[in-house]
Amino acid sequence: MPRQYTYGPFGSRRLGLSLGVDILPKNKLCTYNCVYCEIGPTKEVVSPKYRINAPPSSNFRKELKDILKYVPHLKSITFGYNGEPTLNENLLDFYTITLDVRRDLKWTNEPPLITLFTNSSTLYSSEVRERVKQFDLVLAKLDAATENDLISTNRPHKDCRDINIVVESLVKLRKDMPNKKLAIQCLIYNSYREDFISNDNKENIEQLAYAIKKN
Repeated sequence: MPRQYTYGPFGSRRLGLSLGVDILPKNKLCTYNCVYCEIGPTKEVVSPKYRINAPPSSNFRKELKDILKYVPHLKSITFGYNGEPTLNENLLDFYTITLDVRRDLKWTNEPPLITLFTNSSTLYSSEVRERVKQFDLVLAKLDAATENDLISTNRPHKDCRDINIVVESLVKLRKDMPNKKLAIQCLIYNSYREDFISNDNKENIEQLAYAIKKN
């Protein structure tokens, strides 16, 4: 049966052996159009208020279980890939099913973490944070801590909150999930292309260090 939601497992430098879970449409759906995105440009950048109603189909549980039972040494079940997963308002339904499947299976050592990648743009919403805080590990993007660097690096939708609100949202999320893990991931780059402004300037690095220290 063709897989609808999962990809891998694959080796991740950060997470170890990981199974990817993609809960977004096949066309990339994101609030950012990052200059370095590994899956290419975002053709239609959407507002952080935008939501899709795409609940898990009846196949999701079976697809997940049929793969996971063969990898008892898995380290992470990782939500992300084709854009910003928090744009799917059914994120918590996917998480709950994943948690149920994980409980039903036997693992070589510790059960795998249920991990979420987010670009942090929707975390200003308490409703989104309520969903996100359930995950064992949240990997939250923060490439920029100045407004200029946010605009030049992540090229956000015009409705995205300013960088100070993004940072404060991460602080709130950290407080909301005391027994879980929040990791801030930054990509610092120096571009040879004249049309890309590098984010490795002193002000951005210093502000990033300050923002990360708050978390």
